[in-house]
Amino acid sequence: MAKRLTCDVVVVGAGMVGAACALYAARTGLDVTVVDRGPVAGGTTGAGEGNLLVSDKEPGPELELALLSARLWTDLADELGTPIEYEPKGGVVVASTPGALGALRDFAEAQRAAGVTAEVVDTDGLLHLEPHLAPGMAGGVRYPQDAQVMPALAAAHLIRACGARLHTGRTVTGVLRTAAGAVLGVRTDQGDIHAPAVVNAAGTWGGDLAELAGVRLPVLPRRGFVLVTEPLPRLVRHKVYAADYVADVASDSAALRTSPVVEGTAAGPVLIGATRERVGFDRSLSLRAVRALAAGAIGLFPFLERVHALRTYAGFRPYLPDHLPAIGPDPRVPGLYHACGHEGAGIGLATGSGQLIARALTGKTPDLDITPFRPERFEAGEAHPTDGGGTA
Repeated sequence: MAKRLTCDVVVVGAGMVGAACALYAARTGLDVTVVDRGPVAGGTTGAGEGNLLVSDKEPGPELELALLSARLWTDLADELGTPIEYEPKGGVVVASTPGALGALRDFAEAQRAAGVTAEVVDTDGLLHLEPHLAPGMAGGVRYPQDAQVMPALAAAHLIRACGARLHTGRTVTGVLRTAAGAVLGVRTDQGDIHAPAVVNAAGTWGGDLAELAGVRLPVLPRRGFVLVTEPLPRLVRHKVYAADYVADVASDSAALRTSPVVEGTAAGPVLIGATRERVGFDRSLSLRAVRALAAGAIGLFPFLERVHALRTYAGFRPYLPDHLPAIGPDPRVPGLYHACGHEGAGIGLATGSGQLIARALTGKTPDLDITPFRPERFEAGEAHPTDGGGTA
């Protein structure tokens, strides 16, 4: 006798990506269950800054996904209102030298051809946008499509809005499969949940969940620290970062990389990033990383030298070797879908990823080509960085 299905879809992971997958799947009429071994937003999402960015992405599939996601975030902000703390404040990328500004202009021109709004500004224009910015900058680019949400609140409100069953504190220990190999649900430490579809939105543990289903997905953790200042008046109006941030995002290096990223928040504190390094799941405080954050931020905004940092926290970005997430059905296991490996862009890319997953679950044509995100693309045995503390 066939086992009765508990639901249509099990989403593993209650972070932002899992929440978006649940939301859009539920809105197609599917019965959705979300399961997570921790609380909502207890992993990468809760350690993020809530960035919804197009400014740091070169033309290609990730930028296409970011533009789709930005439109969907705007719709959700209109629907959900102030609780998610959506701020369409825009981003400003700063170049300190004429050479860096020239490269930034070329990058922005290519982005504009792909649908991004990018406005080149000179030194005076920068100071008009950010009066407290350090003097002497060569210029920059303003990106009005960049925005921000409060990630933990947004994830919680997306799950609430979709009406999915939510099981937190429940660890998935296996992926159930039929004799023919198709997905039958998940096994947890508190019982089985049966469904013909499982969505892997497990973030930095996405590779572990894939392994439970018998497939390889080489997700690695990339540690990052954020400094949080005391509450301040709104002295930083945009998300402001140095031009070399884009190169750090795209880097394959396992060693520590830092580039200043500074932004104010609705609650008052200034958030300061960004560091990247592959050290496994080591949460140890790195004074070297934190000092580099502080120095970089002061270089952009000298007033921060007089401001108290209240705390710092670390999180792990789910990293795939080619810097693209895995999104869509896994042909190796019928009924298994992936939505993980977004690295530091998961908050911003969550809505588009969720909509793509919902369309795949219901057999509808996606809004963009998901071929570059196919989860089985690593099967060819291509080399990829290994986790560790050296150079890749």
